[in-house]
Amino acid sequence: MTVKKMVGKLHLWLGLTSGLLVFIVAITGCILAFEHEIKSVIRPFQYVEPVANGTVLPPSRLKAIAEKQVPGKPAKGVNYGELGHSVNVPFYGVAPDYYYQVYLNPYTGEVLKVVDEESDFFHFILHGHYYLWLPEEIGQAVTSYGTLVFAMLLITGMVLWWPKNLNKTNRNKSFKVKWKAQWRRVNYDLHNVPGFYALSISVVLAVTGMIFGIDWLSNSIYWATTGGKTLPEYRQPLSDSTATPQFADPVDRLWYRFYPTRPETASLFISTPELASESIIVSINHRPGTYYKTDYYNFDQYTLKELKGEGPYFGVYDKAGFGDKLRRMNYDIHVGAILSLPGKILAFCASLICASLPVTGFIIWWGRRKKKTAKPQRRVAIPEQVRV
Repeated sequence: MTVKKMVGKLHLWLGLTSGLLVFIVAITGCILAFEHEIKSVIRPFQYVEPVANGTVLPPSRLKAIAEKQVPGKPAKGVNYGELGHSVNVPFYGVAPDYYYQVYLNPYTGEVLKVVDEESDFFHFILHGHYYLWLPEEIGQAVTSYGTLVFAMLLITGMVLWWPKNLNKTNRNKSFKVKWKAQWRRVNYDLHNVPGFYALSISVVLAVTGMIFGIDWLSNSIYWATTGGKTLPEYRQPLSDSTATPQFADPVDRLWYRFYPTRPETASLFISTPELASESIIVSINHRPGTYYKTDYYNFDQYTLKELKGEGPYFGVYDKAGFGDKLRRMNYDIHVGAILSLPGKILAFCASLICASLPVTGFIIWWGRRKKKTAKPQRRVAIPEQVRV
């Protein structure tokens, strides 16, 4: 058996075993690519009319209003959007799972909407994309290693596609779909040609997706991009719960420090600690709609002393090293948001092609299988005198 035949067998069986998983992950990825844009249309309560020189309410006021809308559950913080956006206050927890967001007018405190995110369509799609709607500890491993199999399929597919030489005939076969051919040939071309054009983007989507769920790959890439550093486990710095509180309203004090100085095009999140040991998190996102260009600060809730953390999700973005910046970018690269709308269109098209590959591949395999199992025609004996 030649090397190419061995690669073909490997490609076939990897594809048959992972086809359904790849289809689900890819098609849900298509839907999630434009989640932000779709929500900006179907959720008008995300926007308010800006008030010139208007006074924005501090976190303590907005938190108190929001907690009346979700009785018995503590708010996790207050998220101030860029100019012209409403404020949202998140509530979430596990066992039982819940996730609410209360949208408020930042100037008046008027409740604009209470959204149960657990019942949201995109939350359902996201759960399928990450976990295949399985329990999270099982689903994440299945999707992550299924994506690893898909990456191997991309590599073996490239080997099978690669033409022996690039004369005109092979170029037409390899780079163009022969639309006027029989449907089986068109299906064959639809498996090979779009798959080639989407290969590089598909590999990027696969690798950035695996970083979320495969620790050894995540650690290896971080090690390689930071010059040999070990990726530390995320640990939020703790407040000194034995210290004497120096401020009655520490969250508001931090907000007054950061909110007036932030750019109007940036969003600001400030957490509201529940536990005595929690620190206060302040994050300023300089490019709302993405997540990577965010500055993270942690403060002791009793003394307001700034606390330092270790890892990519601490400190000012511009002062981070290359590897830490790349890790912050991982999600935005994965969904294409790093390149704004053109990037999302590329991610959408690549995901759609990835979703089509298991379908066209199965049709190719099924057609060849039927051809192999077709009964040969019975030969009829012809009398000697007729043959003469």
